[in-house]
Amino acid sequence: MNKIHPFFILAASLMLLMGCSEAESSEDGRPDVVVTTTFIYDMVQVISEDTDAFDTSLVIPAGEDPHIYQPKASDLKLILEADTLIYQGLNFEGRMVDVLDEGVSVTKNFSEDKLMFEGEGEADPHFWFDIDLYKSATNTVYETLAAAYPEHSEAFLLNRDAYFEELDALDSYVRECIEEIAPSSRLVITPHDAFGYLASNYDLEVHAPQGISTDSEVSNSTIEETANLIMSRDIKAIFVETTTNPDQMRRLQEIIHSRGGAVEVVGSEGEALLSDSLAQEGDSGDTYISMFRHNIDTITEHLK
Repeated sequence: MNKIHPFFILAASLMLLMGCSEAESSEDGRPDVVVTTTFIYDMVQVISEDTDAFDTSLVIPAGEDPHIYQPKASDLKLILEADTLIYQGLNFEGRMVDVLDEGVSVTKNFSEDKLMFEGEGEADPHFWFDIDLYKSATNTVYETLAAAYPEHSEAFLLNRDAYFEELDALDSYVRECIEEIAPSSRLVITPHDAFGYLASNYDLEVHAPQGISTDSEVSNSTIEETANLIMSRDIKAIFVETTTNPDQMRRLQEIIHSRGGAVEVVGSEGEALLSDSLAQEGDSGDTYISMFRHNIDTITEHLK
């Protein structure tokens, strides 16, 4: 199990002794909703649109990998002083799970039969590639905010319902795109296994040398097995993710070339798949819907 950094624990103790555990409002006087990931930040922004109900603070910046993100003392201060704390759960925030217990997990209402598992029962945390699960998580955010800030609950509800309609339209778009790919070519190879829910819901296969967490090693035999799969299926492209090291994909390309084959590594600026984080604000993929469309457009373009 990932352990929180000793410095983080020490900082927690010091802040508690100094009385910093009491929630404080933001400098502008509004409450502060603190969220751990870009996905939850986007949910909160959608649900609270046009309300000015609170300020929202993000712990793990866009572009960082939550699996291995090393929290800082300033992150702890943010968490301890939150009026409302919302986090992902399913061990996604691997190195800070010990300080999130007082918050609300967006996955708390998930049924186990809807989740995917790896190895010895470890739940795959990348649920956002299942739009129905994402709607469930968004609804938990709505319920949390409505309970905490009831004077805005009606606006929150209207925003949620409008957003659900957009998510339904996104689901239809994804299905249409997948139909453009020949069934034999519907194999998505990425560095780590973040796209299992996508595969399960949209008639795709995914394969990744690494497991569901980036905080693990990749064996030479696994790389070789992946290369064999690419060759046997004559796959045209393999994909880099924005939050993972691209070296695995380049190594696969070198192995394929050494065997007389050819495969494209898709990961140039603007094309890498977004898996564990949304894009930086202002870039393509900085919202959940634009992230999903970016990924499916990229996969479709290079596999069809």
